[in-house]
Amino acid sequence: MYPSDIRKKLATGKPVLSTSMPSFEPHIANATYNCKPDWVWIDTEHNPWGTESMGTLCVDGRKKGVAPVIRIPWNDPAYIKKAYDVGAVGVMIPQVDTPDEVRQAIHDAKYPPIGERGIAPFFAGYLDGVSARDVVDNANDETLLILQMESVEAWEQIDEILAIPDFEVILAGPADLSASLGFPGDDATNPKTANVMVDLAQKVKGTGKALATTMGDVNHAKEWIKEGYTMMNIGSSLQYGTIGLSKIFSEIREEYGVDWH
Repeated sequence: MYPSDIRKKLATGKPVLSTSMPSFEPHIANATYNCKPDWVWIDTEHNPWGTESMGTLCVDGRKKGVAPVIRIPWNDPAYIKKAYDVGAVGVMIPQVDTPDEVRQAIHDAKYPPIGERGIAPFFAGYLDGVSARDVVDNANDETLLILQMESVEAWEQIDEILAIPDFEVILAGPADLSASLGFPGDDATNPKTANVMVDLAQKVKGTGKALATTMGDVNHAKEWIKEGYTMMNIGSSLQYGTIGLSKIFSEIREEYGVDWH
């Protein structure tokens, strides 16, 4: 599917659901896509994979109507360009702590006139009827730039960060946020972390940005969706199994009246 409809889904304010991609093996990736997530979390920050390992993984997701999101290792233009050019709909950048780092990410992630992303969309050749020019013309309106708030430093500057245009999603990272607050090894179940995440949800309202996070436990995911974390990653297909994951997505969508599959 090109262009992706992920921004339209986010604009509804209803849950936009993901799971973590457990493997780059095509048969496992496609089994994950067949669970009908809205997006998938492809992690190259902590997993031992790079863009050269992906092949047509992102293109396969696009063809199934799933938005592939690649979390890159760091806020670096080399990682950002390669992630988008292999077909990612979204690029997620960890540990973005300051307004200047936000502006740098936007500069590197957006085509002119917004930014100065280099032009060579590799993946276009693998989508029937889509040209490189189509990608250039649509990218700034189609793709997502997802910035992770994972530190006290970022939280203390969050109002200024949220006021910056041209990024679409702020993602609270519970584990690193807990560590920054002085509780390494904790997550959103820590009361201090939870308080920050609740306050963040209030600050994001009315900014036009989507709010995201990740939860391993489905019950915790449902609780945070109700707080406003509508762009939600839930475990992985390896953790829940494909049948269980399909059921989880179906139940949450039924609760919120979502019917886009």
